[in-house]
Order: sequence, then structure tokens, then C-alpha cells
Amino acid sequence: MKKIGLVALLLLVVAAFFQLDLHQWLSFEKLKASQDTFQQWYSANPLLVPLAYFILYVIVTALSLPGAAVMTLAGGALFGLWMGLLLVSFASSMGATLAFLVSRFLLHDTVQQRFGSKLKAINKGVEKEGAFYLFTLRLVPAFPFVLINLAMGLTPIKTWTFYWVSQVGMLAGTIVYVNAGTQLADIEQLSGILSPTLIGSFLLLGLFPLIAKKIVSWFKSQRVYKGWKKPKRFDNNMVVIGGGAAGLVSAYIAATVKAKVTLVESHKMGGDCLNYGCVPSKALIKSATLAHQIANADRFGLSASTPQVSFKAVMQRIESVVKAIEPHDSVERYTSLGVNVVDGYATIVDPWTVEIKTKTGAQRVTTRSIVIAAGASPFVPPLPGIEDSGYVTSDTLWEKFAQYEKPPQRLLILGGGPIGCELAQSFQRLGSQVTQVEMLPRLMIREDVDISERVSERLTKEGVAVLTEHKALRCEQRPEGRYLIVEHKGEEISLAYDEMICAVGRSARLTGYGLEELGIDTNKTVITDEYLATLYPNIFAAGDVAGPYQFTHTASHQAWYAAVNALFGGFKKFKADYRVIPWVTFVDPEVARVGINEQEAKEAGIRYEVTTYNIDDLDRAIAESEAEGIVKIITVSGQDKILGVTIVGSHAGELLAEFVIAMKHNIGLNKILGTIHTYPTWSEANKYVAGEWKKARTPEKLLTWVEKYHRWRRG
Repeated sequence: MKKIGLVALLLLVVAAFFQLDLHQWLSFEKLKASQDTFQQWYSANPLLVPLAYFILYVIVTALSLPGAAVMTLAGGALFGLWMGLLLVSFASSMGATLAFLVSRFLLHDTVQQRFGSKLKAINKGVEKEGAFYLFTLRLVPAFPFVLINLAMGLTPIKTWTFYWVSQVGMLAGTIVYVNAGTQLADIEQLSGILSPTLIGSFLLLGLFPLIAKKIVSWFKSQRVYKGWKKPKRFDNNMVVIGGGAAGLVSAYIAATVKAKVTLVESHKMGGDCLNYGCVPSKALIKSATLAHQIANADRFGLSASTPQVSFKAVMQRIESVVKAIEPHDSVERYTSLGVNVVDGYATIVDPWTVEIKTKTGAQRVTTRSIVIAAGASPFVPPLPGIEDSGYVTSDTLWEKFAQYEKPPQRLLILGGGPIGCELAQSFQRLGSQVTQVEMLPRLMIREDVDISERVSERLTKEGVAVLTEHKALRCEQRPEGRYLIVEHKGEEISLAYDEMICAVGRSARLTGYGLEELGIDTNKTVITDEYLATLYPNIFAAGDVAGPYQFTHTASHQAWYAAVNALFGGFKKFKADYRVIPWVTFVDPEVARVGINEQEAKEAGIRYEVTTYNIDDLDRAIAESEAEGIVKIITVSGQDKILGVTIVGSHAGELLAEFVIAMKHNIGLNKILGTIHTYPTWSEANKYVAGEWKKARTPEKLLTWVEKYHRWRRG
């Protein structure tokens, strides 16, 4: 009601302004014709006239009415340069701030709710450098100040910041107009004030902050490098620390553009993904899935039987899969590409020097740029007794379990995230009795409640003992075996196990390669700017060590930005783009997601709509006896623009790709609905969920008239 009242009042004032023909007094011609009259008023009322002028100027500016330029001229004509400048400078800034506040009160919340996802980058930029952007715009009168006032009201810039920046930024243009007003008799028309030369001068003035920013950035970098001696010549264009996904892609890009690059890896090429994560876990999941299908073969009209699991053979197969993929990431391949691969430990000695310790000694190499791609390692919580508990992690379980003829009989998995859920289901299917412990209220806490409940129900149905809201307290060694002590609803519970997998997350590798000595900031990850540069403009970080995502595909994505900015940042730099990040949890059925989900939309205060399609209705799913799952889409309220998608079902990771492309290229549900999808395929689920969205917008009233039309046509 307050907003409606304010709008009504503003409309009333504006209407009265034009209805009473007051705008004629704010024309250039009227000003010239009435100059003598105004001077007489001012002589008779030297205090009242400036006050009335000031108030009128504020009102005109606050209401965004035409005539501010003429009033500025009038200030110079009536009061002279200095008095006119004083009045106009403060009146214009106050009026602009009132217009800013009106825009913020009436439109800010609505615009942010409706277009929040689009404005996220703009809001972040304004919060960080809003004063700089506003100041640059204010220096150039060619930009309509009215639009600037209203547009800035929609952003998160602070009111006081808007006021003082406007006060300072508009001063140059105000001086020009007020000074022109003192020469009003010599001016024939308003457009004559801004000559091409003057406009060019203002544009150069507007560019000054940008140039100044570059200069400041240069001085900052010089200050950062103070005390370090830069080599006159360099051995490399780039040194990459770490041979995982981010490091390999960085080195590959550098070699492709013919840069001299050295890649340092202290352990295994391919990093965590090839050796401990993505590849071995998916090989494990495939074997476990086949065992599950054998045990449930009656679903397909075959005889169900207990699978004869040779656990040692399963682990050998996993090892063979890793070895089959190893050549893709091998030293030989990257050497053939032109990369100098060194097996050793790298330490950054100074911003341009890296010391590499190998089995045969140590060497120092100089480089123009460095990319830190050290990855992450499993986080082990500091529980009393855990170091003597015999725990394994997602990194160490493969080597230890490879020695077993049978899977661990009582397997305890600490952690209810994606890794914990994947391992829990796989080992349960291969014959272990799995107990999964999570201290939070539910598994996979980042997903919507209904999605995580589906995962929990499926794991429980398959025999996994899912214990949520169970907080691990300590590990104990007793004569009869090993135990994890947990707390649940104030009561301590002892959980016996033969093996325990610690899967509570991963931590970036931040120590051991010189960050501390160089003063490079870290806070769970290496702190970088939007270009992935650290404190030092020539040292970059990418992948798990940089965050914010710990996915192989985002590590590769970041590596492109880090490598290109490191090699060509002197000419052009690119901001890392995280707008569309997909990921998949490979439980059965899979959980795939891109963009925001429902709980994140609520937290962000975004106006959204949810559309779902149940996969149990899909013909291909029914034919394969996999009729389980859901496609859940979050769209902008009233629009077909996709904000996020979550899919639960077989092949969910593959189904997600269509939505990733759609979001990346702003393709809405209407176009997906109008695209032919092969029958019968799993991808039809994507078209059907678009159909559900369209069906919810059926024009019922129009169809009533159409029905009458057809009835009339039948006679």
C-alpha cells in the first residue's frame, strides 16, 4: 500500500507539472526571455529566490523531470559561477539521491527477485567496485543522469556511497553548465553548450578512472613484487605444479600455443581422479551394479541368483581399468606434446623461481608464470583414537582392499555426501554389511529434501544401515574388535566394524610448496581473484586447490582460464565463468544436477516455479524395468527460463547434458518441447517435463471458446 500510495503521489505531481504547463518554464527559450525578470526577483529577494531555486531543482531532479540542464544554466545566469555552482552541485546530488531512493523503494526487491540470477554478477561487481563504476559514469554528461539514478537504485550500492560519488563525479559537468549559464546571452541554443571538442574532453575524462585503475593495479603489483629480484631471462613461460586434471589441461594448453612449459608431479600422473577417484570408483560401481542385476534378474524375466563375487577379481579389474586409461595422462603422452614433465616435489622460491627436488637432486628453474594445481586430499576429522583405528580413505582403500579375497564383512562409512553414498551402495551390493554414519539430518544435504530422501530410501531398501543425526565422537580399540562411538539424541552408541572408510570431504593441499613463505593468502583454498590469479599477478591456481567446486570437469574448466590468463594476460584477461556447473552423484539411480535447486532458490529469495516429470511414466524406463526417478526443473516464475535441473534416474548424468547446453545458451523449455526426441529413448523425459511445464499454462478460457467454435462448426 505504501508503494501504491507513493506511485499515485508521483503520478499526480508529474501530471500536474504538465497539466499546468509548468514545463514551459524549464525551456531554454523561456529562460533567455525571462532572464531579466528572474534577476529582478533575485535582487528583491536575495535569500528566498536561492532557496526556492534549490528546492525546485531538487524536486525536478528527484522526479526525473525534463529541465535539469536548463535549471543548471539558470543557476549560472542568476547567481554567478560560484554561488550557482554551490546551489546546483548540492541540489543535483540530493535530487539524484531521492530519485535513487524512490527507485530502490519501488523496484529493487521486485527486480532482484525476478532477475536475481541474471543480476548476480552485476550485484557482485557493484558491491566490490560500485563507487568506481558510478564515478566513471558521472564524469561523462553524455550518459543520461536520470537513467543512472534509477538504474543504480536497483543495485546493492549504499545510499551514502551513491550520494558522495555523485557529488564529486558530477562536479566537472556542473561547472561547464553553470559557467555556460553566466554567458547565457551569447548562447543561441542548448545543444551549443556541448561542442564535439567538449564532449571528447568529457569522454577522455571518463576514461581517466579506467586508466587510473590500470596504473593503480601496476603500482600494486610493483609493491607485491618489492624485495624480489626478477630474472632478466626465463627458462620457461609456465611451470605447472600438479599433474591432475587442472595441471594436465594447463600444460596441454601451454604446449598447444607453443609456450615452453614444465609440469611437476610428485606422485602419479592423472591425479586423484584417475588413480583414486572418478575412474576406480566408477569401475567399482559397474561391477556392483552387475552383481545387483544378477541378484534381481527376476525383474527381467530371468532366474535371480546370488552373485558369486570374487572380490579380488573385482579389485584387479579396477586396477586394469586405471591402467587402460593411464596412457591418456602419461608422461610419454605429454612429453610428445612438448611438455617437460618432471617427477619431483616443487617449491615456489620466489614469484619467478621454482625449486624441484627429484630423486637425483634438486634444480631451480625460472618462469614467467606459475599455475598451482596441487589438488585436494581426503579430510580426516580429528576424532580421538582415529589414527589407531585402521581407517582408510577414498584414496587409500584401493591398495588395501586389493589384498582381500572377500569384501569387508562389517564396513562402516563415515560421511553421507556423494562419495560416501556411492561407496556405501557399491560395497553393500558386493557383499559387505554397510553402516553409513552422517551427523547431519539427511544424506546429500546439498540436494533438495525429496531428492536426498529418495537416495536414503534406496540405500536402506538395499540393506545399508543409514544413520543420520549420528555424531562421531571417538574410535575405540576393544578386545573384541574396533568401534566407532557416536552420539544420537544424547545417547552414546557403539558401532562395531571390520573396516572404516572416512569419506567426510576433501581439503585443498595448501602446504609444502611455498605458499606460506610468499604470503599467498589461503582460507580452505588458495585465494584467487576472478581471473584465478593469486596475490602475485603471475601466479595462478586452478582445480580443487582453488575451489569453489571439487569436480574434475570444473578443474579442467578453470585450467583454461588460468593458463590463458597466465600466458596472455598482458593483452587480454578472462574472468572464470561458473554460471553453469553440472555434477552427478553415481548412486543407483543416479542424481544429476545443474544450476540451483529448490532449497537454494528459497534461500536466495528468487521467485521460481517447480515442474516435475516422474520417470515411472517413461516408456523406455518401463521397457528396461528402471521405471524410477524424477526430472525436477526450477524456472523463473512465469517464464520458461531454466534456473536449475535435478534428475534422479538411470542415465541421469547423460540426460542432464541437454539442460546444461540449454542453460549455457539461454534456451528455454518451449524450444526443448519443440525439439524432436527419438522414441523410445531416455532423453524423452526432458521433452515430457517441458510438456508438463506447458500443460500447466493451458489457456482454459480460450479453450472454452475454441470448444464452442468446434461445436458451431459441427452444426
